[in-house]
Amino acid sequence: MRATNPAEERLLTLIEPEAEGLGYRIVRVRLSGNRRKRLQVMAERASDGYMEIDDCARLSRALSPMLDMKDPIAGEYDLEVSSPGIDRPLMRLEDFERFAGHEAKLETIGVIDGRRRFKGVIAGVDGDEVRIALTEGGEARFKIAALSEARLILTDKLIEEDLKRSKAAQAATTEDEQREET
Repeated sequence: MRATNPAEERLLTLIEPEAEGLGYRIVRVRLSGNRRKRLQVMAERASDGYMEIDDCARLSRALSPMLDMKDPIAGEYDLEVSSPGIDRPLMRLEDFERFAGHEAKLETIGVIDGRRRFKGVIAGVDGDEVRIALTEGGEARFKIAALSEARLILTDKLIEEDLKRSKAAQAATTEDEQREET
């Protein structure tokens, strides 16, 4: 799900090592547009799962010359590096583990029990399956490969937890900066 087609897979293969070397984790890569293409790279810091504007700029400055040199996209394109945001997409099993207890909406590639869209609370991960406590009751299990889209739903609980994690991440960054100054 981090890439939806062979072109995006190739781009992910090029981008990921560069990002990891800088301490970032790639959440998703999307290539869109016909005449003027747009390469969207969604990333987060591997250390704490956050991505600030300075991080986006740093990663963009690193990726741009590498992509120019390797030239994986025919024609002109715009590179857009962004954070996943608070109501982020859920792309890996680790994302579902990290956000267990939060509401999410999922869409499957094929029809399951007469439908493709599901909504509920992430109940956890068992092996290669995601468990969702469905809003209408009961539990559903999905292999991650069966999902075409999954994302968190913005709730007060998610906002509160994100704010707490953000403050903790900022405090850790401030401590690191103070250590570097001494």
